[in-house]
Amino acid sequence: MCRARRSSAPLCPLLGLAVLFLPAARAEEAKPFLHPLFTDHAVLQRGASLPVWGWTVPGETVKVSLAGKTAEATADAQGRWEARIPALDAGGPYDLEVSGPQSECVKDVLIGDVWICSGQSNMQWPVTLTDNAQAEIAEANFPRIRLFTVPTVPSFVPVTHIQASWTVCSPRTVGGFSAVGFYFGRYLNRELGIPIGLINASWGGTVAEAWTSAEALAAMPDFSKSLEEVAERRAKLGQPQDLDREMAAWWAANDPGSKDGAGWADPAFDAADWKTMNLPRNWEQAGLPDFDGIVWFRRTLDLPVAWAGREAILSLGPIDDRDTTWVNGTRLGGLDDWNRPRDYKIPAGTLKAGTNVIAVRVLDTGGGGGFHGQPGQMRLAGSGADAPEPVSLAGPWSFRDSTPLGRCSPAPQRLDGNPNVVTVLYNGMIAPLLPFAIRGVIWYQGESNAGRPEQYRTLLPTLIGDWRARFGVGEFPFLVVSLANFMKREDHPTEGGWALLREAQSLTARNVPKVGLAVTIDIGDAADIHPRNKQDVGKRLALQALKISYGRDVIPSGPVYKSMTVRDGKARIRFDHVGSGLEAKGGGKLTGFAVAGEDMKFVWAEASIEGDEVVVWSPDIPKPVAVRYAWANNPACNLYNKEGLPADPFRTDGPLSER
Repeated sequence: MCRARRSSAPLCPLLGLAVLFLPAARAEEAKPFLHPLFTDHAVLQRGASLPVWGWTVPGETVKVSLAGKTAEATADAQGRWEARIPALDAGGPYDLEVSGPQSECVKDVLIGDVWICSGQSNMQWPVTLTDNAQAEIAEANFPRIRLFTVPTVPSFVPVTHIQASWTVCSPRTVGGFSAVGFYFGRYLNRELGIPIGLINASWGGTVAEAWTSAEALAAMPDFSKSLEEVAERRAKLGQPQDLDREMAAWWAANDPGSKDGAGWADPAFDAADWKTMNLPRNWEQAGLPDFDGIVWFRRTLDLPVAWAGREAILSLGPIDDRDTTWVNGTRLGGLDDWNRPRDYKIPAGTLKAGTNVIAVRVLDTGGGGGFHGQPGQMRLAGSGADAPEPVSLAGPWSFRDSTPLGRCSPAPQRLDGNPNVVTVLYNGMIAPLLPFAIRGVIWYQGESNAGRPEQYRTLLPTLIGDWRARFGVGEFPFLVVSLANFMKREDHPTEGGWALLREAQSLTARNVPKVGLAVTIDIGDAADIHPRNKQDVGKRLALQALKISYGRDVIPSGPVYKSMTVRDGKARIRFDHVGSGLEAKGGGKLTGFAVAGEDMKFVWAEASIEGDEVVVWSPDIPKPVAVRYAWANNPACNLYNKEGLPADPFRTDGPLSER
């Protein structure tokens, strides 16, 4: 029985003297007697030794009691104490009592399974913005599901604790929580009948290297320079960064349009040979498929005399990812934010009667690139009561692709408060959770790394190994969401785009123990990087969990490529996870297959199901060498097993051919 709770204020202000860097240099708040992971309504991991920890006066003894089990610990020289409660079976609610120089009583504690839900925006995406959200929220009375959201805080050094608490899943609390996390946890709670704790540690638009520790990234030469920059910045906390100077040097080194004498922003520059693109739209849908890197845009306006010398606002809508904008050679500004509308002030004296030139330099680092707002967001508006009618800027612009991302050196990053700097999200959002006992991790991320798929083949396994070592609970299940279909559907076989990132995810699931893959190639949205069907994402992750973590006899996924043989001019593809059999969803012909001969020029193929195989052929390819399936950003594909799960996209000419 819990006694009256005494103050949980930090015991000693000296414990708060450690300095760390979050968005700006500041002193770390005084450390709490009991870590915030141990608050009312917490779920603690069943079947595992349970670490419980906090901070007090060095040398003091702390006693912990839970469900009839007790443990003691002595605070170390830094004041940190950690007691370990012997493993418990699922159950509760219990009171967690902690006593020492202070006393804490944590009520309504359940013992069950704890899952971390991490990644970028599709993991962060809330229940309120999903399909059928109103009904889902109204029915979300799950008192044995508990929710914990980690604050989005980057840090140059590992953080020890955070300001957050557990809540009971209910219609009042679930709306803002991770939808994928909730639908995953709901499925497990219904199937297993045990408490489920969900820790949401996600941040939209972030890269995997930000979620990985410095020690782990040190094994990847690609990140050596970035790690050096972070180390230098950490040593200079509080000193300003001259990012403008760093970026100017980067543009000059990587972009022909920014070098001395080139002047693609110069109104006098001859852009007559540039192509035309109707804006706003992502450039992948308008002539630059699978392009990440630098693209320039220009628009010429013929303005009447009423505009001459007038102050104005140039609006361009959101631009993915980074832009720099000029009017008549005058730099107006730039932003590094893929989803923020651009509204730039044009100083008086810049516009003139007659010909005016707008130039926009865009850097896209992955996924869709360019102008992706609405036509009404692109306009020129004058100031003053006598201002002329605004001029629409939607429609044809001239464009020229400059340098692909793969040929650019790494761009300087804003360090202070930037979540896309190496290690900072591991430090600020994962390190504070250590060494909390967990069952596993679900991971929905990759869109922000799509421009570097080969690197991701190493980076994702590195992150997984890093987290497993840090949490110290062994080879826990790590369940990955394969990127959903997105962007314009192509008429001809393509070289990959997002398919290459999906391949990196699939290879990780094949090569790293206890990694599961939830394929979502059928439930994306061509026009929205954030598909609203998160229910099926959660269910497919849960199926992988039931197989990998709980040993259930379930089919965890759709068909997964196993092998290819060629006979009589036809390729025969065999699969794992066939389940009750293969099928073309919706009936009719199989779609999504392409085949190539020795010249490796792919054409669309015929395909049919014969037992547990798919036979692929084309009259144009008498000797097939390679087959690809669903190999595009947004493929038309319909191979499933009879359990209703889609096949994992694959190519036989890539890394799988080396197996």
